[in-house]
Amino acid sequence: MCPHHAVMFRSRGRSYRELPLRMAELGGQYRAELSGVLGGLTRVRGMQLNDAHIFCTLEQAAGEAASALAMIRQAHEALGIEPARYRLSLASDSAKYVGSAQMWADATAMLRDVLATSGIDYEVEEGEAAFYGPKIDVQVADSAEREASIATVQIDFYQPERFSLEYVGADGAKHRPVMVHRSIIGSAERAVGHLIDVNGGAFPPWLAPVQLVALPVSEAQLAAAEELVQQAIEQGLRAEVASDGSLGARIRAHKLVPYLAVIGATEAAAGEASIRLRGGQRLPQMSVAEALTRIDSQVKAHTIELCSAPNAAA
Repeated sequence: MCPHHAVMFRSRGRSYRELPLRMAELGGQYRAELSGVLGGLTRVRGMQLNDAHIFCTLEQAAGEAASALAMIRQAHEALGIEPARYRLSLASDSAKYVGSAQMWADATAMLRDVLATSGIDYEVEEGEAAFYGPKIDVQVADSAEREASIATVQIDFYQPERFSLEYVGADGAKHRPVMVHRSIIGSAERAVGHLIDVNGGAFPPWLAPVQLVALPVSEAQLAAAEELVQQAIEQGLRAEVASDGSLGARIRAHKLVPYLAVIGATEAAAGEASIRLRGGQRLPQMSVAEALTRIDSQVKAHTIELCSAPNAAA
């Protein structure tokens, strides 16, 4: 995506008044990874990459990098992603790196300042830089304590020169922009894989693929369960009915779903439901309308923790 955005920037004349110019997309990327390094959703050959590039002046670059880092922290907090560490990835003596020593020194100094002003502790690691410049990598760890990069901020002086990118400054002269690379969650595959791992498949209510399952005790309550699910869907919840097999088997089969609504003969007759939380707690029997309102409130709260207290919004 880096070359594509660079060519888009170069497609017409640019003025300093347009900068910073930010381009972002979620697009496909493919890598010829060797079979020995592939693993689950963490390392794949085809991915949907969350990527953005900011073209800016030299004076704007540090601020844009800091804003990108703040956006990463905000997004990860919302998703419940806890970084294992922040890493300043620098070059080694390998010939795989391009650009002048001055470019690397300037980019490295700028990233160090961004980390310092953001109040973030970090570790320096040589040999992990991109081939065109240093970067800040946000590392996460899985349940086996294996690390992976899930987000990055990079300051790039090389590619603007390589693609002959220019803008007209306030002085009427042509200047070279700086390119800030920003990826908030890396690839969608790696982010989802990490969330599956850290949550053990038991996603918080707002993120769960299915948020509510209605369980009729017998076929006689199937219509009531279907009506509850229809109301839930109209309310914006992801809900479905599970009616095959014994009630106990269905409860076990859906143990990762945040909310189970059990509907027996008493509940169906009264227009009510018995709500079970994922941890096994049971809330007092309540009307279907109240149950859906409380579940919807919990989902919209975007909270990571399930609410198990009977008197709290479930």
